[in-house]
Amino acid sequence: MPTSSASDASAEVAATKTPAASGGVQSLERAFDLLERMADAGGEVGLSELSASSGLPLPTIHRLMRTLVACGYVRQQANRRYSLGPRLIRLGESASRLLGTWARPYLARLVEETGETANMALLDGDEIVYVAQVPSKHSMRMFTEVGRRVLPHSTGVGKALLAHTPPEEVRALLSRTGMPAATEKTITTPEGFLDALEEVRRTGYAVDDNEQEIGVRCLAVPVPNSPTAAAISISGPAGRVTESATDKIVPVLQQVAVELSAALASASHP
Repeated sequence: MPTSSASDASAEVAATKTPAASGGVQSLERAFDLLERMADAGGEVGLSELSASSGLPLPTIHRLMRTLVACGYVRQQANRRYSLGPRLIRLGESASRLLGTWARPYLARLVEETGETANMALLDGDEIVYVAQVPSKHSMRMFTEVGRRVLPHSTGVGKALLAHTPPEEVRALLSRTGMPAATEKTITTPEGFLDALEEVRRTGYAVDDNEQEIGVRCLAVPVPNSPTAAAISISGPAGRVTESATDKIVPVLQQVAVELSAALASASHP
């Protein structure tokens, strides 16, 4: 009669070879779940933490992590903890480009309906990165461009992306990045930025009022239920993106964000 540990090991092997209810392979689903849990934990975790959060037995997690390490998607640190590996960077960059490609038709519609430049941005670590843009037909050079990285505190998309982040996490981010002033209107205190996030939650949209670039006003909303935190915005001269224009533009932004969210959901679940 096999020992209980041998029985447990056999059960684990059988479980990871059993197709999941959705028709996928369970071990693959578990591996990707572990990667996402690592990302949620800040990119570095111990096996016991993964076991506690996932509910999987330690031997199963250890075997999956060993495979991920061998493939370069996870690294084992000197302190025996595990961190996300460098091979994920290439995957993430490619996925960001694709996300921008999928977003372009929706940004083009924003330009048609508002007349202003439309952007899509993601939160990458502590920075905002612009992944897609459709320029306005009006000739005006602005700081926003695909690939550009900026700090969240001086942008509309940064406020939109952080609006529902717990205050202590926002304060920690601002402590890491600092709050340099891009213009005299940039918010430069954590309290001021937290007040701005409260306003975003109240109104449903974020404003950059000459805070990143004098003469430029930006309106932004988050993309709901995006597979990765994303926001879309329009930016234009402060003389055109006025308070009265805001009342007309924000509903368009919100509607396009909902439609883009549905498109991204269908793309990730064929």
